[in-house]
Amino acid sequence: MSKKEQNLSDIRNDYKLKILSESDLKENPIDQFHEWLDLAVKSNLYEPTAMTLSTCDSHCRPSSRIVLLKGLDEGLVFFTNYDSKKGLSIAENPFAAALFFWPELERQVRIEGKVVKVSAEESDKYFYSRPKASQIGAIVSPQSKIISSRNDLDLMFEKALIAHETKEVTRPDNWGGYRIIPEYFELWQGRSGRLHDRLFYQRENNTWTKGRLAP
Repeated sequence: MSKKEQNLSDIRNDYKLKILSESDLKENPIDQFHEWLDLAVKSNLYEPTAMTLSTCDSHCRPSSRIVLLKGLDEGLVFFTNYDSKKGLSIAENPFAAALFFWPELERQVRIEGKVVKVSAEESDKYFYSRPKASQIGAIVSPQSKIISSRNDLDLMFEKALIAHETKEVTRPDNWGGYRIIPEYFELWQGRSGRLHDRLFYQRENNTWTKGRLAP
């Protein structure tokens, strides 16, 4: 075994901050997730709304990337280019998994569910709240497509910025939001000796059931 491999195998942390018991859980997982997310935000963690979004295309090939949570109601809302790799995968297979990891709190949350597009009105509301540079980025970037160079992308951005100096940027039809409608939540609290707490919610006939998983 190489020295580098040995060093990697020696990296470990023991988790001792908190425990998670069944009596701690709220009846509704959205309410429980709200509580954990609020603490992550108030704790001034770096990018507390960042989530790993995993999708799977029609050939059962998974793909993951980080996106930012931009809304939380009956589902989790994020925004992207509908023609991106994630958008095309969702069109083929409208289910996804999301993972939040807050190492400073020794917590993670796994969420699985069906994905639907948000309304055009919701997409407009968020798009027009963004800084102009972000709006321009959305209209010039052919997200997930091969481009010739960074320089060409920068030139397209500069031209679009000049063209929109005195006029509003219009939201592209291929850019907007998705909502993950949860069917499963798992809350993970790190514990000593790798005996972590894993409690879950499962939706069955529009009712949430709860349970515990072995770590």
